Amino acid sequence: MTAAQDSARTAVVTGASSGIGAATARQLAAAGFRVVLTARRKDRIEALAAELRESGAEAVAQPLDVTDRGAVEDFARTLGSCHVLVNNAGGALGADPVASGDPAQWRQMYETNVLGTLHVTQALLPALTASGDGTVVVLTSTAGHGTYEGGAGYVAAKHAEHVLAETLRLEIVGQPVRVIEVAPGMVKTEEFARTRFGGDEEKAEKVYAGVAAPLTAEDVAETITWAVDRPSHVNIDLLVVRPRAQASNSKVHREL
Repeated sequence: MTAAQDSARTAVVTGASSGIGAATARQLAAAGFRVVLTARRKDRIEALAAELRESGAEAVAQPLDVTDRGAVEDFARTLGSCHVLVNNAGGALGADPVASGDPAQWRQMYETNVLGTLHVTQALLPALTASGDGTVVVLTSTAGHGTYEGGAGYVAAKHAEHVLAETLRLEIVGQPVRVIEVAPGMVKTEEFARTRFGGDEEKAEKVYAGVAAPLTAEDVAETITWAVDRPSHVNIDLLVVRPRAQASNSKVHREL
């Protein structure tokens, strides 16, 4: 049975206020899921939930900071059934070398990318298991599979998140829950690079300078939705998706 045939299936998307999270919520809703949108920015997820309901989908907004363990546990207690969890909340801060990196930024990246994923996954795993056909999606990055200069804090966090997904898959094999990792390369969204560089638009634009077609949030969301909607016996362990112009984290074709 596909998602479109069973509209009662519930998908929770973290970090759903913008970018890949918002795009994923839209595509899962279009695929027939009841979507639960979580993020810290209440106004944004409420607006998105209203948009999805207007299109005929089932959608609710739940403000949530994934780094707040107590809030996550409260959310899980009130959620009810859950079939899909998309761990999307996270992000990068700074691009300093190891020698001068800001420990506070490193800590924040670890808290959001790794411990946030841990909190939500632990809290929702009982409901995912009880569904009889659960799926955990962990959105990592190609940074979780290779290094590059100026990115050690983010790379370290994404490596840890990758290991979390890989280990969870080993530990729960035999249970009715899949663990899918999607690792995007260069994705141009409205906020990722701008947030990384503290709102500096010029620095943010340089990341994509000369790249004819970086990935979009919709490209990644389509990949996530495709992986989630495979038959339940099919697990996409790891899916790396990059724009054609990017051969690796540090090898990018630019038309300058």
